[in-house]
Amino acid sequence: MIASLTPQEMDDRNPLSQTEIPKVYDPKQIEEKWSDRWAKHGDSNTLANPSGASFSMVIPPPNVTGALHVGHALNNTLQDILARWRRMRGDDVLWIPGTDHAGIATQNVVERQLAQQGESRHDLTREAFIQRVWDWKAQSGGTIIGQLKRLGASCNWERERFTMDEGLSRAVREVFVRLHGEGLIYRADRLINWCTRCRTALSDIEVEHEETDGLLYHIAYPIADRPGESLIVATTRPETMLGDTAVAVHPEDPRFNGWIGHRMRLPLTERTIPVVGDAILVDREFGTGAVKITPGHDTNDEAAGQRHRLPTLSIFTPDGTLSAAGLSAAEVLPEQAANLSGQTVQNARARVVAALKEAGALVATVAHRHAVGKCYRCRTVVEPLCSLQWFVRVNDPANSLAAPAIEAVRNHRVRLIPESWETNYFGWMENIQDWCISRQIWWGHPIPAWYCRGRDVGQCGLACNEPMVTMTPPTRCSHCGSTDLEQDPDVLDTWFSSALWPFSTLGWPDALQPTPEGQADAQRMLARFYPTTVLVTSFDILFFWVARMMMMGLHFMKEPPFRTVYLHALVRDAEGQKMSKSKGNVVDPLSVMSQYGTDALRFTLAAMASPGRDIRLSEERIEGYRNFANKIWNAARFIQMNTPDTLEVGVRGALTLSDSLLPADRWIVARLRRVAGEVNGKLSDFRFDEAATAAYQFVWHEFCDWYLELVKVDLQDAERKAATRQTMSACFGEILKLLHPFMPFITEELGQTFGLYGEGRLMATMPYPTLEHLPNDGTDESADESFQAWVIEPVTAIRNLRGGMNIPPSEALPVFLTFRDPVGAAPNFALLQPYLMRLARLSSVTLNTAPPQPNMTAQTTRMDIFIPLSDVHRKAEMDRLEKEMAKLDREREPLEKKLADPNFAKAPPEVQEKQRLRAESLAEKRSRMAEDRARLG
Repeated sequence: MIASLTPQEMDDRNPLSQTEIPKVYDPKQIEEKWSDRWAKHGDSNTLANPSGASFSMVIPPPNVTGALHVGHALNNTLQDILARWRRMRGDDVLWIPGTDHAGIATQNVVERQLAQQGESRHDLTREAFIQRVWDWKAQSGGTIIGQLKRLGASCNWERERFTMDEGLSRAVREVFVRLHGEGLIYRADRLINWCTRCRTALSDIEVEHEETDGLLYHIAYPIADRPGESLIVATTRPETMLGDTAVAVHPEDPRFNGWIGHRMRLPLTERTIPVVGDAILVDREFGTGAVKITPGHDTNDEAAGQRHRLPTLSIFTPDGTLSAAGLSAAEVLPEQAANLSGQTVQNARARVVAALKEAGALVATVAHRHAVGKCYRCRTVVEPLCSLQWFVRVNDPANSLAAPAIEAVRNHRVRLIPESWETNYFGWMENIQDWCISRQIWWGHPIPAWYCRGRDVGQCGLACNEPMVTMTPPTRCSHCGSTDLEQDPDVLDTWFSSALWPFSTLGWPDALQPTPEGQADAQRMLARFYPTTVLVTSFDILFFWVARMMMMGLHFMKEPPFRTVYLHALVRDAEGQKMSKSKGNVVDPLSVMSQYGTDALRFTLAAMASPGRDIRLSEERIEGYRNFANKIWNAARFIQMNTPDTLEVGVRGALTLSDSLLPADRWIVARLRRVAGEVNGKLSDFRFDEAATAAYQFVWHEFCDWYLELVKVDLQDAERKAATRQTMSACFGEILKLLHPFMPFITEELGQTFGLYGEGRLMATMPYPTLEHLPNDGTDESADESFQAWVIEPVTAIRNLRGGMNIPPSEALPVFLTFRDPVGAAPNFALLQPYLMRLARLSSVTLNTAPPQPNMTAQTTRMDIFIPLSDVHRKAEMDRLEKEMAKLDREREPLEKKLADPNFAKAPPEVQEKQRLRAESLAEKRSRMAEDRARLG
């Protein structure tokens, strides 16, 4: 710790600058000040370095509906650390911010607002509703941007983008039209995931599966040509059995393969269906070994239906109720159809089960835990539904989107960090299905496809699945010339536009246009910053977003959208539980920032960001790093009070080495070089946790706890103080630079207060401490090793002896030192001895002389240390040793009894060995204590 100043030190102090650092560190005041200052004068334009190497990132665009949550805080803290670090390293940094229109989520927000007024979107025209969404977006849609600025995110805010701004909308239309022209976008009737609450299709990865306790129903399907015999089928969804078109068994299952080719009578209907053999669909160990095939309501069944050329029956409506028309097509018995028509899934299930019981077809129900798909937005159970939708063909043999994205990772054109995610990536991409991109909502990118209304009345022969797809609305039907056209009512999946984010935000496709408007800037930006350098994102959107950006970037730009993808883990509570409002364990970053300061939160997240490992966040950890900020603040006050204001700015910020440099100064410069090399290396490897920990250990323990105590010796010496003040302030300036990417607010405030950079300059314009930047005369290692051996180790050993004897720190002690190699003793030990005297609180130091008896002894790498014991200390040490030996005896006794027990010999050898080694260790420790006790008399 930084000890209190002595009276002499108080008299000698002189403020470093005319702005005296307040006694209390108030992060709120500092953060508000610098957030405003950076917004007005410190935007990224002023920090650009066109002569530097390009470094670019795109922010994972948060939903425009969003507020800052702890996942955003982690993600943007890590990005900001990289951006600030690379700016200070001299790179030309571009970090593009923006927000996502978040189709379903945003529409839900505005619909809830309408509901509070007793309205729904259907009470408005589509145009009026969309205008309401734009109005809401203008009023409160930028909330999260302000919160990101409060977090300290140093984005290029002047280049902020929105996924529905005009430039990005042009990119979306361009991509859609071109992919459609290449046959990679098509429209078809397919089984899709349908949210009955949002009333829209969802892609496969927008369905989140939850383990749920349910039932497995065993239902008897009578064999049509064998009266009295039946096949028992197991299903979790008896209500969809009405849409069955076959029953499947494993072709190698001797129990049932004899039935393949026979027909079953479907209970509650007038239909018969075939028994087919299917080794892909059927798991012989599941249920009864026989399963139903319902192609209209299960994706696996749809594939089985295609394999066996089965018809598809759809018995549900888009609102999730049973359809009268569907029941009729399925030939459900009239009395059953009347009972089921219009019923919800849950009601229908109960009524079907009751009807099966009444018919004697329900054989058994068995408890069964299984995964249920739910909408990722509203948590409604998703229904597979056959529907006419737009799809992206991702595995076209002649023009695959997926194959280049797989190869780019396989040949390391794109690195995934941690590399362990490559297996997941390959597994998913190699089995990727066509992507359903149409959504049945109003808010989003309209699909650029138009239809001739004449087709509805037979006036136009244009097939409904062959719309006119163009960049701009057509004026006439390309087939019949009619001007009565309508645009496709669907909008695009929000991930479609965000898949283009790395190049659409840089100006594409403006760079392709023949007009000069925006073309030059777009060409420059794309040439300079695409591919982007790194993407920092959460692993849970590797397939939602990262894989799709890979496919689109490679297809349209012929280069991957980024060189490196750093996938960080999730933030959980202190017990490792997922945060949720229902559990009451959510850590609100905005509240934490108000209570502990933004720098404390940022440093906590960085220090815990270990690749591949979830972060267990607690307020205690954040409070601990708030104490770190306090430590830095107090160090600054100490330096300010002990450094004269006559030091010029240019001199104050420079670290120098000379023959006259004092040992403590030379040691701290060596340690600074070491930590600078380590932090730069760890950030290069995306080891944010290790970089933060290295900086923390150096600043708290080496600079504050050791160096600032050591310099109190030199500051009292008239000949030493000038050089020490110079090194102390210059070293602290380098520390502020070192910490700036992690803790931008406190470092900017202290740097400006000290005047370390010159009037009007910002920390981000200063060079980051590196091995190349810091002075070096080749003596780093020897200076570090010498100071460690002759000061740090003996002081630590003497403090430990004090602690063991409970001798108060205020009591000065005599010490005798015997050098192991007197010839090789430190040549400047006379300079080092004052450090020992002060930090170890010694009354005298005697060298290479036999110490009086009794004494306490400690050994270091270079010397033996002896502290004579007074009668009081001797008696206290004897009592302590006797208590410790008694404690060891109590611990050893049961161990020795266990080892002597014949029954213990039957224990596993490794268990016996562990207990034996433990007993030996205790015996050895007691023996040493007994020797020490005997020596004391």
